[in-house]
Parts: sequence; C-alpha cells; structure tokens
Amino acid sequence: MRNTALDYLRAFITVLVVAHHAVLAYHPYAPPPGGFDAGDMAWAAFPIVDTHHAAGIDLFVGFNDAFFMSLMFLLSGLFVWPALRRKGAGGFLGDRLVRLGIPFLVSAAILAPLAYYPAWLQRGGAGGIAGFAQAWLALGVWPAGPAWFLWVLLAFDALVAVAFRIAPDWAEATGRKVASRSPAAFFGWLAAIAILAFVPLASLVDPSKWASFGPFFVQTARTLLYASFFAVGVALGAFGIARGVLAADGGLARRWLPWSNLAPAAYFVLVALFIALLATNAKGAPIAGLETATLAAFALSCATSSTAFLALFLRFGQTRCDVLDSLARNAYGIYLIHYACVSWLQYALLGSDWPGIAKGSAVFAGALAASWAIAAALRRIPSMARVI
Repeated sequence: MRNTALDYLRAFITVLVVAHHAVLAYHPYAPPPGGFDAGDMAWAAFPIVDTHHAAGIDLFVGFNDAFFMSLMFLLSGLFVWPALRRKGAGGFLGDRLVRLGIPFLVSAAILAPLAYYPAWLQRGGAGGIAGFAQAWLALGVWPAGPAWFLWVLLAFDALVAVAFRIAPDWAEATGRKVASRSPAAFFGWLAAIAILAFVPLASLVDPSKWASFGPFFVQTARTLLYASFFAVGVALGAFGIARGVLAADGGLARRWLPWSNLAPAAYFVLVALFIALLATNAKGAPIAGLETATLAAFALSCATSSTAFLALFLRFGQTRCDVLDSLARNAYGIYLIHYACVSWLQYALLGSDWPGIAKGSAVFAGALAASWAIAAALRRIPSMARVI
C-alpha cells in the first residue's frame, strides 16, 4: 500500500541529500585537499573542495545533517511490518537482498570509484585509470559513498525479521503506544528515544568518526539513533500509516505550523550551544555539561525537524502531481546515482570564477536533473525496474 504524502516526503529527503552533497565543495569550513589515502579520509566526505566558498552553506548543511538520515530510516521502516506479514521473514529478506544488497554491491564496486575519481584527480592523481585503481586498492578500505545507507538498512531489516519470528506482535503493541497518542506525546516519545539513543554513545565516541570494514561504513555515534528511528518507523507502520499520528486529517497534520516553527528554533539552540562549545574549548576553559547539552540539542533538533516535516507533508502532500510522482518513483535511483554526478560537476567547475553559491546551485540542478534522467531511463529496463 502506497501513501502519497510519505512517498513525496521520501522524495524530498532524497532531493535534500543531493543538495547537501552538491554544496559541500563550497562549505566555508571544508578541509583543504590533502592526500588521497586512508590516513586522511576527509576526501570521502568532501571529494572536491573549491576555493570559492558560500556563506551560510554551513548552516544549511548542519540543519540537514541533524535530521535527514534519521528521518530516512524512519520512513524506510514504515512498510517493513506489513511486508513481513505478507511475505514472511524469508520472503521479506529475499526481497530486501535484491532491493538493497545488489545496489549496494554495484555502488561499492562501480558508482563509488566513479564518484571519487575526481577527488583523486584534484589531489594530484596521475596515471589515468590504472593509477587511480592502484591508489584505490592501496587504501585498505573501500568507501561506498552514500550507499552506506543501504547496508545499514539491510542489517536493520534482518534484525526486525528475526524479531518478527521471535515476537510477532511486538511492533503492533509498540505502535499502539507511539502512534495512537497526541502529536505532542508522539514528539515526546521521539525526542526521548533520540536523546537516549544518541547522547550516551556520542559522549563516548567522537560524533564525527566513521567505523569501517571494507565497504561497510557507518557513523559510529549515530548507529543507535538510526536504529531507534527505524524501529519507530516499523512500529508506526505496524499500527497503520493512515491511522493515529500519521492520519492525513490527524492532529499532526492540522498543527503543521507550530511544528514548522519549532524546527528552526530547535536548530538555533543547537547552533548556539555548538558555537559556545567551540569558543570555550578554544579558550581552554570548557564548561561542565556543555558538551552533553550540545549533544542533547542535536538529538532534540533531529526529533523536532523530523516531526515538522512529517506534519508538513501529511498536510500538503496529499494532492497528486505528475512531476512529484516521477520524482518519487525515481528517488531511489537518484539517491544511488547522484554522487558521481555531483563530484564530476564540482570538478568541472573548479576553474570557473563563479561565486560559490552559483556553483553550488548549478551542481545541484545539474546533478538532480542528470541522476533523475538516468534513473528514469534505467527503470525502463524490466530487470532494473525490479531493483530501483
């Protein structure tokens, strides 16, 4: 069963991901290009770094970073329980292996090297494809780019399939507690879960660090945060995506405006605390509890923005639109393909004198259009359409 508002929200988050990656090259605090090696993996997050920066990009990137992948995991969990009921654990996992496992392998083997080739060129790479292949294999790791999301989602799917076999009613029971409450109560649940899942782990592990094994990358401090949002999505889906807090005419949809105002307010608190944390640490006079408060503000901003975007799309995303339908159908393919389009366009614009905001806008528009067109073309192939 499809849901137009949630489909459009998933497509919107995909567009945000494209925009996020498109502007990173023009981030005012982007690290200068170093070596292309495993010792300095900044190139994995910033494949291209341009000398033309754009003021305010850091605020846009920070806002996205606080919530959009957590919300993506929540949305990914919504249809898991109905699929498990329909197909059983074995059939469900077989389908997930096709839909997630194959694209992950293709992304790691082909799309990620294609995306990182310009990063190698900018950092002085020579010798053509053979030289790049030698440098790539010498890394000892295999960055998969945005495809990290796929293997983590597949792992979460496998855990839920096991839970389905052990306790086949847990999702419905949890869904009744979370989804049938008022919007404020739902937000309270989501905020509490986010804080408990993120703050203790991020206090022990550097929030910016990634754990990796071969092509399997994950941002360590956020593992439980992503898992908890995915579990919330599973519970909401088990309760019913047209009922309770997700109802098109429910309280969350009706009160979209207050939630839309709370989201930037929560992010402003996060920014203020983060600046204060940087300032006190730079002076060598850290304030007790300030780091914990900043981590809690991150989790609160995540929950608030996620709730706000759910409210907005439940309220305004019910009307069908041909363009948005196409975007929603191709969103998965866009997610897989866009990173290579972004990095090559950023590399092509390195010699341009355009201001950073113009370059970022051009890269975003070009990468979205190109990845959308490629995804739509690939979906005309029946075997591809089954996967993406």
